Amino acid sequence: MSAATVVLALGDDVSTDAIYPGRFMATVLPAETPQYAFADDTAFNAKLKAGEVPAGSVIVAGRNFGCGSSREQAASALKGHELVVVARSFARIFLQNAINLGLELVEAPDIEAAPGDRLGVGATEIVNLTSGRRCAVRPLPAARQAIIDAGGLIAYTRRRLVARS
Repeated sequence: MSAATVVLALGDDVSTDAIYPGRFMATVLPAETPQYAFADDTAFNAKLKAGEVPAGSVIVAGRNFGCGSSREQAASALKGHELVVVARSFARIFLQNAINLGLELVEAPDIEAAPGDRLGVGATEIVNLTSGRRCAVRPLPAARQAIIDAGGLIAYTRRRLVARS
């Protein structure tokens, strides 16, 4: 079980427009998208840009995280900071984009956490080390988790091709 700190807590229906505002859609390179993560939350965006949010930090959200458009940049911007998203549920297209890019996701339908809480994240359970609360994790199918573990679909495919030769 790995432990990480919650750096942002959000509610339900967090849109891809909140994660990666549409006005930055001209920027599509994964090396450039992270600077616009949560651009309209200027305080959090400034912390991300300044490198004050360590890799592996957790964003906690409610249901339907990543709803709205199908923009891949929303997942790319979060992946660029190596954030972990723990949500009660994910929007379908965001979920697939995140898996394809290797963004670490955890679906925990009963998650309750606040910024500053330390979470112990395991394969079947999350323990809020600050409050003592526990909640079950709804694991991704093994094939989808393998893609995330490989670092995304390209890395996963590359590994599979090399293994065949």
